[in-house]
Amino acid sequence: MKNNQKSTVLLAGATGYLGGFIAKALSQEQITSKLISRSNKKLQPLESKTIKIIEAEVTKPNTLAGICEGVTTVISTIGITRQKDGLTYMDVDYQANLNLLNEAKKAGVKKFIYVSAINGSKYRHLKIFEAKEKFVDVLKLSGLDYVVIRPNGFFSDMKDFLNMAKKGRVYLFGNGEQKFNPIHGEDLATVCLLAIQSTKNEIIVGGPDVLTLNEISEMALETWQKSIKISHLPDWIRQFSIWSLRTFTSSKTYGPIEFFLTLMAEDNIAPRFGTKRLYHFFNAIAKSNIK
Repeated sequence: MKNNQKSTVLLAGATGYLGGFIAKALSQEQITSKLISRSNKKLQPLESKTIKIIEAEVTKPNTLAGICEGVTTVISTIGITRQKDGLTYMDVDYQANLNLLNEAKKAGVKKFIYVSAINGSKYRHLKIFEAKEKFVDVLKLSGLDYVVIRPNGFFSDMKDFLNMAKKGRVYLFGNGEQKFNPIHGEDLATVCLLAIQSTKNEIIVGGPDVLTLNEISEMALETWQKSIKISHLPDWIRQFSIWSLRTFTSSKTYGPIEFFLTLMAEDNIAPRFGTKRLYHFFNAIAKSNIK
């Protein structure tokens, strides 16, 4: 990554799960960077000769004026899993990223790196993906060099299995043999930094281990030293649950559940990358008693 020293990076979403790892990586690699956040207190420890902290809100375009001056590459991890604070997926995943893209174009930024998710175009009927893919459409037509990074789920998303396992039983839909390979945020941060020099427009990436839902469930139960108790529910219950949520609740409620239930129903295997293992992640959470 030594060529990255010639880059000046603007990172949006630096206080989020993935953004935090990217911010640390930019600092460790001593890449000249601007980190933007609604409050700079959380990022203050990273401030250095190469790292500048800027207070701004991507949902408020007036706070972004001039923010991309001198920047060669923008990395955006902006997005929400759960709608809150009155903000929708369209407000954040689409419009906030568009605000940033407009500033990048004004300032002559060369490249825009955006973190979406695997199979976005296939699942764009889901509320979470609808906004993400609408932004990807605009990014592709922006005239900037771009990279869309599509991770195959984060380790942090696997906490749901760990939480179920702590109670002694994991519930799955179907036979539980669906395969995928989630990735740790630290490994994905490395991918994001490599993307600065990449000539690819899309990077699909997952962690080093391809696991079935049954294997992840067993791992979660073993983490808490529980007996292996996995209940396999008929798939029609999953489908009915999605229909019911879409029909009787708002997107604020059903968005993340619809996303989780849909992607867990079939194989999603991405090219393998990284060194972090899910069982280490589970064990670290168990030891620290974080739910």
